[in-house]
Amino acid sequence: MKHTSYLPFTSAVLTAILLLSSPSALPAAERVDPVSKDGSGVALKGYDPVAYFEAQAAVKGVPEFTHRWRDATWQFSSAARRDLFAKNPEKYAPQFGGYCAWAVSNNYTAPIDPLAWKIIDGKLYLNYSKDVQKKWEDGVLKRIEQASANWPQLHK
Repeated sequence: MKHTSYLPFTSAVLTAILLLSSPSALPAAERVDPVSKDGSGVALKGYDPVAYFEAQAAVKGVPEFTHRWRDATWQFSSAARRDLFAKNPEKYAPQFGGYCAWAVSNNYTAPIDPLAWKIIDGKLYLNYSKDVQKKWEDGVLKRIEQASANWPQLHK
């Protein structure tokens, strides 16, 4: 009777499972950025991400118009805005998972005030408060660069 060892195969499979289950082990293109959400799983404190672009205003979404994306529920002020988001969420979703851009530029995360926002180069950035937003706007392009460099390490 011939004895076959499955140990090399088993070790390889277990190693692959462990590597694939670790988000930091995935290539950057395959990682899913976390989204800041409340205890109910709602992103942006219920504000409509598309409205920032279309209405140039912070507009509260409603529970009747929602879309699930990146393990969060996004609310919208209309079905049309919900549908726009569903077709291209990366276009409308806030940078840095909806965390405060100032905080991320300083290498930590913090919640946001949906009324402290700005669109720069077609991207939505949010801040903890209007006072923090004023600080963030001083040297904003450098802060965006720094936040972009910090972000991958903040959400491993």
